[in-house]
Amino acid sequence: MTDATFVHGHGDPYHLHGGRPQEGPASKRIVTGYGFWIFLLSDIVMFSCFFAAYAVLQGQTAGGPKGSELFDLKSVAAETAFLLLSSFTCGLAMIAADVRSLRWYQIGMAVTCLFGLGFLALEGREFADLVGRGAGPTRSAFLSAFFTLVGCHGMHVSAGILWLLTMMAQVFAKGFRADIMRRLLCFALFWHALDIIWVAIFSVVYLFGSAA
Repeated sequence: MTDATFVHGHGDPYHLHGGRPQEGPASKRIVTGYGFWIFLLSDIVMFSCFFAAYAVLQGQTAGGPKGSELFDLKSVAAETAFLLLSSFTCGLAMIAADVRSLRWYQIGMAVTCLFGLGFLALEGREFADLVGRGAGPTRSAFLSAFFTLVGCHGMHVSAGILWLLTMMAQVFAKGFRADIMRRLLCFALFWHALDIIWVAIFSVVYLFGSAA
């Protein structure tokens, strides 16, 4: 064995592994992100089932109103804008967290929260208007599927806002510790996933439904 195999009396992993440094185990941040992606995939499977049910039942109006008679695309477009902007400000907040800027992190999260609340307010108004017009979830199979799919997404946004407020409080009280940064990663993944699901809802439920 040549002298190049040893450095300071120990085997050099660079030479022992064919010129490639030996890699250690993945960091906790990577493992946490990977595990949370698995959870998100299970959530996406659930929404896929709701989408499938809606696709089957969208024509089952029981003589009641169709989507084209109920949906207000201007209001739904405003909801979409609020949620997409919230995803952008959430990304800015995560950048601020990476550079340990408490002020800009809190501002980014606060604006994200406001956009999320605006989304929920518009969605709540839409649901109240539909129920007031006699188009509640019990009116037809179509409306049952609609309220289930869209309402489930709204519940996820509500849970996300509670999570967001919790993370704002934790960072304020404890700073950008490693464990808190991992939780922020999971929150950001969750919030962006909600945007992806909403884009699918906007396209499949509202755009196609209004054209039908």
